[in-house]
Amino acid sequence: MEKKIDLWTIDAEKRFFNSYLKTTIAEKLFYKFGSDYYAYIPKGFNSKNQTLQSRNSLIGLFTEKWCRDLFIPIAQKMGLYAINGVICEEIGLTKNSPADMAFCTNENIKQDPENIKLLFEIKMSIIWNYIYNKKKGLSVLGDYKTHKGNPSLLRSDSMLKAIGKSINIRVSGFCANKIPIIIIGNSPITSSYLKKVDYLKTAGVIQGFWSLNPYPTESDYIQYSPALGFKTYKDITEITKDCELLLNNDYYYISTMLSKPQIGKFISIAAQEKTDTEKAEKFIKLLRGNL
Repeated sequence: MEKKIDLWTIDAEKRFFNSYLKTTIAEKLFYKFGSDYYAYIPKGFNSKNQTLQSRNSLIGLFTEKWCRDLFIPIAQKMGLYAINGVICEEIGLTKNSPADMAFCTNENIKQDPENIKLLFEIKMSIIWNYIYNKKKGLSVLGDYKTHKGNPSLLRSDSMLKAIGKSINIRVSGFCANKIPIIIIGNSPITSSYLKKVDYLKTAGVIQGFWSLNPYPTESDYIQYSPALGFKTYKDITEITKDCELLLNNDYYYISTMLSKPQIGKFISIAAQEKTDTEKAEKFIKLLRGNL
């Protein structure tokens, strides 16, 4: 029997806290109010000017490894490797700003562009709120609508950083034009980003914003954008199908601004080729020569 693979849940977040509480003081993981600690400041609480930055790097490491463990079987199915921290200078992935995860043809951290088949930027965080007491342990307080924090893809700065990094990859040169880019989160998006995520997908800059948290709240939330630039996944089968679709189709990103007569000229020249693929290749070649 095939092993059931869970997507993001409360249990995953509990594992994060319980594993780091063994080696890290609670103040680095929680906001402190009296003898109790909170993952987020509950609505109605006075924040007392508390800020919590120390948890960010820890949850970043945890979620990147969690994603890799989840995606390894998908990559293996396609004869690829799921790797964290991929570096490829040619497409703007440096030591200081590597790919959070990538599907590659080999297991090296440093990669050539042609060996990178799929890129993932991971913007996951703690979604639910928790209360921790050193005597009573860890308990769930409520979902993201009960606390003051904006986690994962609900954070405008997370969205902007992910979009900015993707654009940097896209404008790095032609060698990045065939690599699909996915932004992974574990929350819904805000309504203000509905049109943006669909436009980015339609324009080919980013192939999707994916939430791996099937049930982030029991109340209403955005599960999909109209053109599926944002999707909430319910199981691993859906994710596998979409990864296969991205890898089995020979996509190419085109971004340019030309006059209509110039575009028409390129179309006319490309139309003289025999097959649709040859026409596309000719059109791309003409575009490249113009840039």
